[in-house]
Amino acid sequence: MTVTTSRSPARRRATRAAAVAAATLALVGTLLAPAAAIGAAPSPTPTPTPTPPITSGTTAFTLSPISDGIVRPGEPLTVSLTLQNETDAPTPPITATIALGRTELPDRAALTAWLSGDTGRVTAEPVATAAIESVAPGGQAVTPARIDPSSPALAGLEPGVYPLVATYESATGPVTSTSAMIVPPSDDDAVGIGVVVPITAQPLTEGLLTAEQLTELTSPGGSLTSQLDGVDGTSAILAIDPAIPASIRVLGGTAPESAVAWLTRLETLANSRFALQFGDADVAVQIEAGLERPLAPPSLLAYMDPAEFIPETAATPTPTPEPGVDPAAPVFPERAELLDIGPATRGAVFWPAAGTADAPVVEALGAVTSGDQRSLTLVASTETAAGATGGTVPAHARAGEAELLVYDAAVSAALHRASGLEETSLRGAALTEATAYLAFATAETGGAPLLVTLGRDPARSRVALGTTIESVTSAPNVSASTLGALANTGAVDLEVAGGTSEQTRVDAATALIAEETEVSRFATILDEPRMLTGPQRAEILQLLGVGWIPTPEPWTDAVVGHRAATQVTLDSVSLLPTSTIDLYGSNAGLRFWVRNDLEYPVNLVLYVTPDDLRLDVQRANPVVAQAESNTRVEVPVQARVGNGEVTLDLQLRSRASVAIGDPASVDVTVRAEWETFGITALGVVIGGLLLLGIVRTVLKLRARRRGRAASRDAGAASGTTGDDGKETLT
Repeated sequence: MTVTTSRSPARRRATRAAAVAAATLALVGTLLAPAAAIGAAPSPTPTPTPTPPITSGTTAFTLSPISDGIVRPGEPLTVSLTLQNETDAPTPPITATIALGRTELPDRAALTAWLSGDTGRVTAEPVATAAIESVAPGGQAVTPARIDPSSPALAGLEPGVYPLVATYESATGPVTSTSAMIVPPSDDDAVGIGVVVPITAQPLTEGLLTAEQLTELTSPGGSLTSQLDGVDGTSAILAIDPAIPASIRVLGGTAPESAVAWLTRLETLANSRFALQFGDADVAVQIEAGLERPLAPPSLLAYMDPAEFIPETAATPTPTPEPGVDPAAPVFPERAELLDIGPATRGAVFWPAAGTADAPVVEALGAVTSGDQRSLTLVASTETAAGATGGTVPAHARAGEAELLVYDAAVSAALHRASGLEETSLRGAALTEATAYLAFATAETGGAPLLVTLGRDPARSRVALGTTIESVTSAPNVSASTLGALANTGAVDLEVAGGTSEQTRVDAATALIAEETEVSRFATILDEPRMLTGPQRAEILQLLGVGWIPTPEPWTDAVVGHRAATQVTLDSVSLLPTSTIDLYGSNAGLRFWVRNDLEYPVNLVLYVTPDDLRLDVQRANPVVAQAESNTRVEVPVQARVGNGEVTLDLQLRSRASVAIGDPASVDVTVRAEWETFGITALGVVIGGLLLLGIVRTVLKLRARRRGRAASRDAGAASGTTGDDGKETLT
């Protein structure tokens, strides 16, 4: 199941639906053709055990021995016959015949041929019949059959693997289902066997599981709960995706109770274990994409709410804190603490997807160390020269300088099918197949331990998972081994011969890694670059998860969506367009605007470069652009003598001198002399006004004087006033 969440803090607000849609359309063409190529991959080789539900319009007939086909001297052979009907009509009643060969199969190759339906070279005698009633459309019938231990067919059989077949006649001819019966040796020494069981979640597009997803997965009957139920009490070697405990720990006190209980239970299990890549990312595709070693797990700082990691205030008085230490500041757990998968962990263990580990990949992984431990790489036996033809390969091997753990491909494939089957009658066929192959393997290993896996499948039930583990660890002549015990046995030298990743996945990984480099450079605008780089790395590793391989089309969509969102992030900070500027005067400040769609403030420097010396500009202009807003930048300029057009080249850079956004330019029309002309004109106007005021004042004073003189002359002529201006009587 593919889960898309909105957990990514790096793009929670920066991503705009329209921008992502546009970028997605631009990227679809680059991945659409490879996706079709994946979808056209060859079909897997048919197996004798059908996996329900069967194809519509068909029936399926399955022979399943009870007790995994193991029959010791004096025990009966009991089988079940299952007829599944997915046609539109009921099946007619039939009688099936069970036949057993008394000559043991000579080797694994003969067993493979027999189980694939090649029955022509093997003689089997009828030993029992079973009547199967009519089966309604969409139904199934399970019918038992038993061969008593006193039957001559079981008498005197030596230890070995014997061919077993059930047949019935249909309207189109005989229908058969092949299986095997195993007579185990009674005195052989036990061979150690390790059983690797992955603990993983569903494929993700975001970096971590959300609280809602964790609640569902760790509830009773949830996938993660079922996986722990299945391995609890067994000796399985756990391969744990560290993104799961990290998803729980980053939530702090808000983590779901069921998830916290699940994590506690995981930590208390006694099973030996190793960590998968974060998100169970495929290590082979990373090496083939050009990396020298797989990507390290990311910083998870961006996923943690600071309020959840503030130390609790002690009830008693505390000593005076150290100078400069804020006792209320959040204390975030270290990355290693977040990713810890529990005790008995072996570091530097890699498990590439089946069929992808070629010699260069194994060599690159072999060069990785964890402390003083060399790495171990899990490969299928069919990816080695010794096991390519079906031979048995011991668990611990060495290819050049690389240490390997080789798992038996045939046994593991049968166990993987068995662990995914709910019907006991159908699961028994796959478990018998695994036991038959294991009988040959234990006889051919020379006493060296073996390794098997149950494959990756987070949807298994606890019953199917637990039953499968119990079946293989209780098989004849085996004893359970831990990871450390396997790694400490002698290693056989072998050659890795085969394996390659889908080119589509390699191309996608190459593009994702290249874009991560761009994001890392872009993130230098932040005070804490990990707020962007952490989620970016986490999402890439999730997209490279092995769980995506069976679903190429949804995976292609997820990769295209991620790349589109990455482009939106890279475009989230830029200069807003600026129209032509008219500059009047010799000293001024030009205003520009910086757009920041991120939810964090960013540190930038606006570099301004003129193409003409008539304008002197402050070249470097630091600015802190606020989150989710447009921020103004004031750039001081000084115009020299002369007018004209000047083009300013603009470029935002981080303080680490990384270019941010596209460069821009703006035309500035300089009118530097207008300032002198304006001041002169203003001086003339003001001087004129002052002169006019003085003239008017002088004229007024003269007019006033003339008026007083005229008044005196008139008074003298009439005798009404004296010289002193006083009235004179006549």
